[in-house]
This record gives sequence, structure tokens and C-alpha cells, in this order.
Amino acid sequence: MSNPSPLHAVHEALGASFTDFAGWAMPLRYGSELAEHKAVREASGLFDLSHMGEIELTGPEAARALDYALVGNLSKVKPGKARYTMICDAGGGVLDDLVVYRLADDHFMVVANASNAAVVAGELRERAKGFAVEVNDRSATCALIAVQGPTSADIVRAVTGADLDKLAYYASVPATAAGHDVLLARTGYTGEDGFELYSEDKHAADVWAALTEAGKDHGLIPCGLACRDTLRLEAGMPLYGNELSVDLTPFDAALGRVVKFDKGDFVGRAALETRRDADVAEKVLVGLKSEGKRAPRHGYSVVDADGVEVGTVTSGALSPTLGHPIAMAYVPVAVSTPGTALAVDIRGTKTPVEVVKLPFYKRPA
Repeated sequence: MSNPSPLHAVHEALGASFTDFAGWAMPLRYGSELAEHKAVREASGLFDLSHMGEIELTGPEAARALDYALVGNLSKVKPGKARYTMICDAGGGVLDDLVVYRLADDHFMVVANASNAAVVAGELRERAKGFAVEVNDRSATCALIAVQGPTSADIVRAVTGADLDKLAYYASVPATAAGHDVLLARTGYTGEDGFELYSEDKHAADVWAALTEAGKDHGLIPCGLACRDTLRLEAGMPLYGNELSVDLTPFDAALGRVVKFDKGDFVGRAALETRRDADVAEKVLVGLKSEGKRAPRHGYSVVDADGVEVGTVTSGALSPTLGHPIAMAYVPVAVSTPGTALAVDIRGTKTPVEVVKLPFYKRPA
């Protein structure tokens, strides 16, 4: 039985189609996922992301505990700022990619993917032993609503009254929405400017309604997980279970920059130092584009000019913004240069693709 979002009744009233996602019943789409995708690129979309996990760490050694538990240097993050990072196992494999908010000197919030929330919470509790810190999994009582797109600032400003000119990307500030306390963050997963509002689950419907009302003159429409996936793919953002897994290190995924060795010991350090110093990779993550009509999908084989299988597609779709199929895939370094001609086996048909630099899409400056 899937867990309902605190906004489930709202989504039903809007005619959403639901899907089971990591044990949650979440909106897949409300109508046309292409229209929802377009709204985020040209106006704004409203997303329910309450399936994500939120784990809080409080105490005088919260920063030190996170420095040990995660690959990032969280001690250097200033209050009011956020950091993209990862939690790895002892062998350097990625257990999850995370966004960590420093809310105060001794107060952090770790946001985990829904499919890994319980694992991350358990690992943080275990790794926090011996530190003066308290770990509290708030996932069951925390709602998360995102507004993403070029008009998102106008909408969020109208609802919260926050001075968004002073709110930088990957920063957060306490705010009020619909009379309720929220954490307002300038973060997202779409490649557009956008905001995420964390609130108590019992206040989610009020916050959603206020944003909906404020968005009427700004092209805001509700959006489901289907368009969220094509948006993040166009932006070249990894998805755990596709581009990231416990079988891959951050270096394998071309995200070695998130691993910070300028701190003390941390889980996975020795393995990650070895991987860094070897400076070799059997395969690297690349972008692929095709001029055909059939999109490569997760798990499809990538083949070279001789028809020999050389890699695997991790994510793929028809890009609504670009108008042609795109994909990410792990391929050998020898065939990873942009412009290299390869092919993807799409149900028995070798469909030509070209290696391209990621991301596929960058929002206008």
C-alpha cells in the first residue's frame, strides 16, 4: 500500500494520474506532461515533492558528525546556505546524493531521495555515534512543495513577502506562507530558477492553495513526476538508481568535485583517495543525442561503429525543449569525446546517436 502525500486529496481533485514512487502515491501527471514541461521552461510549475526524506541533525557537534558521515565539508557551509553532497559506503560507492541545509551553527537538515530516505537516516544515526548530536528523521511530518520556472520568483514573493533579491542559489531563509512557518530555499531539480518550501504536513494544503492563487497570472500549473524527469534529464542532473548507485563512486559519475579531502577522516575516504589518485575510469557518463523519433531508454545497450556493445543508457527521453531524443549513458573513455558517432539498440534497431557535452539545456542568463 503506497503512502499518500499530505496533498493527496488536492491532487485527486485536480484529476492527477498517480504512480507508486518509492512507496509513495505521487502525481505522475495532471493532463499533458508535455504541457507541464513547457510550463516550467516558459512560466512556472508547481510540484509536490513530499516523498523526499528530511533528516535533521542538531547539537554542538552536528557539523563534525556530518563531515565524518558525508563526503562534503559541511563545517565550511555557512548558516543559511546549502550544499549538494553524497553519502558513500566504506568502499566509496554512492548510497545517495543529498542536499544539506545549514539552518544554524548547530542545526542541519539533510534531504534524501525518497527511495533512500530510510537508509540515509539509519546511516546518519550510526555514523553520529560518539558525536554530541541528535538525529531526527522528520520525513513523515514534513511536506515539500516546489515552484520552478522563470516566473517562480514573482509567485513566491507574492506569497511569502521574502526579499528574493538577497536569496542566492543554494541558500535558504525562514519565511511565512499562508500564515504558516516554512523554510524557503532557492533550490530545484529542473534546470530553471526555482524555490522549494518545506512545511509541516498539516499546512501543506494551505501553502499549495496560496501558491496556486498567486500563480494564476504567471502561468503556473501543477506538474507531476513525469515532466520532472524530462526536465532534470535536459539539465543533465543525475537520478539515483540511474546515473548513481552503490556500484559507482562520485568520480565515476564525473562528480568527484563533491568529495572534499581537506578535512579529517570520513566514511569511504581511503577508497575514494585510491579512486582519485588512480585517475582512470573504465567508463564515463556522457550525453547522447539522436535525430530519430524513438528515444533511448534506461537499460538500452550502446554500441560502437562495429556493432559491439560498449555501454548502457542510464536515462533517456524525447526532449520536449530540444525536439529530439536525448540520453545519458556510461561509455568507455575511448568513445566519450563529443562528436563521436555511436548507436543505441532500440528494440533490435541500431539507432544512430552522437556523443554531446552535458548538460543538454541551460536556461538563458
